[in-house]
Amino acid sequence: MDIGKQPVAELDQNVTVVRLSDCIQLMQADLVHANPAPDNLGHPVSDVLMYDPMDAWTSIEDRIILAVGLSCGSPDFDQLLHRASNSNAAAVIVKAHGASLDELRSAAVSHSLAVLVAPDNADWTRLVALARASVMGAAVDSVSGVRLGDLYAFANAAASITNGAASIVDPLGRVLGYSTLPGQPIDELRRVTTLSLQETTPPAFDADFKIVYASAGAVLIPAVDDEMARLALAVRAGGELLGSIWIIDPGEDKRGAALDALNRMASLAGLHMLHARSASDFGERRNGDLIRTLMDDTVHASFAAAQLGLDADHGLAVAAFSIVRPETGSLESVREIHRLLHLVTTVCNIQFKTSHSALIGSVVYALLPCQGIIPRAVHRRVAQEIGAYAHTISSYPIIAAVGGIAPRVEDLPRSRSEALQTLQYLLHQKSAMPGKNDGPVSATGLFEDHRIPLNLLKIGAFIDDNGLADLDDIARIQAYDVEQQTDYLETLRAYLASNGNISAMAARLHVHNNTVRYRVGRLATDFDLDLDDPQKRLWLWLRLTTMDLTPRATPTVP
Repeated sequence: MDIGKQPVAELDQNVTVVRLSDCIQLMQADLVHANPAPDNLGHPVSDVLMYDPMDAWTSIEDRIILAVGLSCGSPDFDQLLHRASNSNAAAVIVKAHGASLDELRSAAVSHSLAVLVAPDNADWTRLVALARASVMGAAVDSVSGVRLGDLYAFANAAASITNGAASIVDPLGRVLGYSTLPGQPIDELRRVTTLSLQETTPPAFDADFKIVYASAGAVLIPAVDDEMARLALAVRAGGELLGSIWIIDPGEDKRGAALDALNRMASLAGLHMLHARSASDFGERRNGDLIRTLMDDTVHASFAAAQLGLDADHGLAVAAFSIVRPETGSLESVREIHRLLHLVTTVCNIQFKTSHSALIGSVVYALLPCQGIIPRAVHRRVAQEIGAYAHTISSYPIIAAVGGIAPRVEDLPRSRSEALQTLQYLLHQKSAMPGKNDGPVSATGLFEDHRIPLNLLKIGAFIDDNGLADLDDIARIQAYDVEQQTDYLETLRAYLASNGNISAMAARLHVHNNTVRYRVGRLATDFDLDLDDPQKRLWLWLRLTTMDLTPRATPTVP
């Protein structure tokens, strides 16, 4: 029976009742209980629900409700507390967003409901996964006495219970923990992966991993050649694949019991892996802080490079990656940008045998080494390879841009600026092509590929910033076109693009040659334009070009 989907009252009496206090302890998510009391701490918990005010109200008895996007004092939050209390919910988790603890406590007490306050910077995706895994894990006592997140200790406990050497592997093939109990046999594959902390074949390309991921429970993977047979289990939390557990087959007489034990510890394994990932997240945040220092703070760049163990002797280039989404605040967008981070990390590890990547804002950055005699060809290939994998992480395209080579770490801010300029330009180009955005067709490029339009954009920004475009000829023609519903600006654009060739203009505008001559004559007369003046033509062409390179509604990269 799935304890995460059934009300506690319907469970067999031999099953441990999961209490709110158990879940809070197992989550270890810096939650503050606004109104702790014995009655609400002892409330049974059966499942977790992410609340959406627009959804139809469903049964929430004994559930923990995550109030995503709601704040204390809002009508939707008050309605949620009222409904949750009347439906005997276990608790509501909310972010304070400026509300005082007294306000939250008062709201909780008035509705006789447990309210848990999460930090404003907490990741809802992680919270819901932790909460669901905690509900499941609190009812499991197969592995006790192991500190949450200690995957080496958990592997030892699993190896002891199943009588086979254990390894814990994440979806990228990294070995997160392995058992060290004496006397348990291992083979060469286990020895190699233990030493390298990496599977020899990435799980995405390994048939055995695919079998395990497709199975609902623990399975037997038969022996091949000199390798020993294995028992394996996919570990999930809240539907998200966290990795897998692999056990050296203890033999036919113990296999059945080992498979049962693996299935029983599935929920607790998910909880341990989530907490281990939280510790890893701390490492990612530190990595991100150091990379941010490299790109923003030249004074402390050398210190950050030393902390990262960065080899910059041959130069580095900053690569920037982003997902083209219509919105960026949803839970799915958060999941996808983290998948992008892992994709960038994996590809860079394969190409360069190392990876210095981080998620800063909604952009994933990577520091690309300049190896060999043609480093830019390698940089281009890496960007294109990541773009080619876009469909594996999102239904939206990826934009990948690489800044110029920075000979010293102090030059990395310039490379980052170039990467962001290129990223923004490619993003604009993508959005300016109606009908071209169906499916995850990605755009990639190096800074030098787009140097001319990027330089023109800088000129356009200079013109705007210094008021050079105010009341000039282009501004006057634009105003006239709007007022009189004419198309003089399009006529001028065609004239300049065709170098004044009447036939080429007529073909471009789909009108007769005489019509073109008439329009050009009126344009010159009505606006007093000397189109034979080369400086005048240069200015007009520069203004139109920079305007065309900057779409009216421009997506921005944070």
